[in-house]
Amino acid sequence: MNKKQRRNCLLFLAVLVILVAGIVGCQKTRTGTTQEDGGRTYQIYYLNPSATRLVARDYQTETTDQDFLIQELMEQLLHVPADLDAQMALSDKVIYQGYKKEDVVLYLYFDNNYTSMKSYREILCRAALAKTMTQIDGIDYINIYTGDQPLLDASNMPVGMLSDSDFVDSITDINAYEKTELTLYFTDADGKKLYPERRSVMHNINTSVEKVVVEALLEGPESENLCPTLDPQTKLLNISVNENVCYLNFDSSFLNNALNVQDYIPIYSIVDSLLEQSSVSRVQITVDGNQNVVFRDKIPLNTLFERNLDFIGGSDH
Repeated sequence: MNKKQRRNCLLFLAVLVILVAGIVGCQKTRTGTTQEDGGRTYQIYYLNPSATRLVARDYQTETTDQDFLIQELMEQLLHVPADLDAQMALSDKVIYQGYKKEDVVLYLYFDNNYTSMKSYREILCRAALAKTMTQIDGIDYINIYTGDQPLLDASNMPVGMLSDSDFVDSITDINAYEKTELTLYFTDADGKKLYPERRSVMHNINTSVEKVVVEALLEGPESENLCPTLDPQTKLLNISVNENVCYLNFDSSFLNNALNVQDYIPIYSIVDSLLEQSSVSRVQITVDGNQNVVFRDKIPLNTLFERNLDFIGGSDH
């Protein structure tokens, strides 16, 4: 399972609530807070009564043994405090079957009823589990199994490892997200043609579809048969749309694309993917705000790029 599959979705999502970024770093960002009396305070995550967002409750314990602490925090997740107006993240039909720890990954096992949860609740449940359990020292990721099989996303790909940083703290309302079907163009090992990859994503309604498309291209393909067209280190500085023209501004690393692909592949991966999604009909690319540059010393960027089907191959990838 490759890195893109592990990070997948958030991206069903990837995701949502919470999600997305995005998704972002791979390092642990929060641990329990040590108190003056020697105990530590952790946040346990539940759902609000309407199951649309996360609710956190502080929990203090003196437990330091990692195995005991895993069991203790899971016990808290499975029982909502009587004075808290909330509900469990897990459906009451789901049975928790245990855990296994390998290195920095905590594997959580549930019965098959886990997959019967409605999609929006399951995404919130992922977040509650990841944000609660990765507070424990030495646990950077969780990996969810259902009926001894890895949890799959909407595309039947393994969700893989989830960290706290896969879920944005400042966004916890599922109603702030919408589902969009994307058609993204990546290449293959030859690097001479573009091939479509269709993907369902949940994204913040305040984020433009155009930005979602470009960020997905930078993350790379989910299919093992496809290859990236853009260096993931490239930074999208800003993006805007005016009169059906999408204006993209990348940092200088865009010009240093060293991938083994034909010169036109990165450009038309962006252009054709964007034109699939919205009212955009042309694309202007700049680097550090400058359009008077030449990509790979061959393609001037001081032009408005339009769809070019000559570079698109078949869909059997």
